Amino acid sequence: MIKQAWTEAALLPTGWARRVLLEWQADGALARIHADCDAPDGCTVLPGPVIPGMPNLHSHAFQRGFAGLTEFRAQDADSFWSWRDLMYRFAARIQPQQLEAIATWLYVEMLEAGYTSVCEFHYLHHDPAGRPYAEPQALSQALLRAARRAGIGMTLLPVLYQHSNFGGQVPTEGQRRFVQSTDDMLRLLERLLPECQAQGAQLGLAPHSLRAVTPASLRESLAGLDAIHPSAPIHIHIAEQTKEVDDCIAWSGRRPVQWLLDAAPVNERWCLVHATHMIGDEALAAARSGAVAGLCPTTEANLGDGIFDLAQWRQGEGRWGIGSDSHVCVNAAEELMLLEYSQRLATRQRNIIADEAQPQVATASMLAAVAGGAQAAGRPVAGLAPGQSADFVVLDARHVALSGLDPQDMLSAHVFASARSSAVRQVWQAGSCRVDDGRHALHDDAVAGFAAARSALTQFQ
Repeated sequence: MIKQAWTEAALLPTGWARRVLLEWQADGALARIHADCDAPDGCTVLPGPVIPGMPNLHSHAFQRGFAGLTEFRAQDADSFWSWRDLMYRFAARIQPQQLEAIATWLYVEMLEAGYTSVCEFHYLHHDPAGRPYAEPQALSQALLRAARRAGIGMTLLPVLYQHSNFGGQVPTEGQRRFVQSTDDMLRLLERLLPECQAQGAQLGLAPHSLRAVTPASLRESLAGLDAIHPSAPIHIHIAEQTKEVDDCIAWSGRRPVQWLLDAAPVNERWCLVHATHMIGDEALAAARSGAVAGLCPTTEANLGDGIFDLAQWRQGEGRWGIGSDSHVCVNAAEELMLLEYSQRLATRQRNIIADEAQPQVATASMLAAVAGGAQAAGRPVAGLAPGQSADFVVLDARHVALSGLDPQDMLSAHVFASARSSAVRQVWQAGSCRVDDGRHALHDDAVAGFAAARSALTQFQ
């Protein structure tokens, strides 16, 4: 059975179109899109302009539970590394039911903020003592249940984490819940594949970083992944911190991105998360590999990582998408705004992401982030086109920042001028309305579950 919705304006992959009819099948896949047409009798008329749902290409769900609680000086020079110690303390206590409660609220929050799918970079595998659960996939299942309950699309990326630094150094006490042998990880993937397929989720693999896996483990895990799921996405943290770059050079004589390009078959299946600190030829080679750069502007700013050189990446026609990572901010529009603003600060120019083909910054950045995020997710979420999931956001034309504007100017105001108040009215995922009038049906219950879990986990800090 075909379902229909009509809107006065919609942002298609080719740009803005007027009087658009969306048609999708019972499985939520878009079948046809008609522009310049009237609304058929009985069709759902959407209450505002429509933009594609945003894929969130990098998430650590459990970190939402302590977002905002690390903003104090713990030593003379706080950095990512001192923040990581606080994160380990929080991660050491989480139980499966608490993870599910935190993730359920997070995924509700994402939907309310315009994200319709998420790539979950999941490295919390074992119990607090570092022992496998009786069901080794228990924490992964908690995330899958949360995604199913909230109604968000999922790409689950179990993380291979084995060492504390380059050269196979012994993991620390704080990393004991993360550590998996390569064989155990491949068995986990085999267990999870049918569970993911049953709910329409994608399964991939995330070698955590070059710090956390040896070259041999990287080769073996990639070969094993290909045997289990040959098209699975592969995500990796890389070149996030200058210390990481310096340590990699000391270990291998090469910068991390260059080492990875030389040692692994990096292509369109890969997402290079952060990739903040690249230079010259390695950046161009990475961009031309077809891999997606996974940019997380609010987290990268919060952790003091540095600024991604987007102009350099675009010289190689590099693809990119956005993620909320540690979830100090859960707002797709705000990630796009901060990405553009960081480039302005670095270059002392304006309107950086726009180009001759698309002079509107918000439109250009939305289309690029959706396309790159869909590639990284390995799911058909690349915007409003036949064969893609019916994932879309209806902007709130009643919002004071948007009221009375042309649709493309509404999008610009949504990204740059909504003043941290929501300009999202409805969110549809796979053809189902998950958010109406700005709120998810689970909002209140999910908030209560999240608050209880966070209280239990933070009361001993």
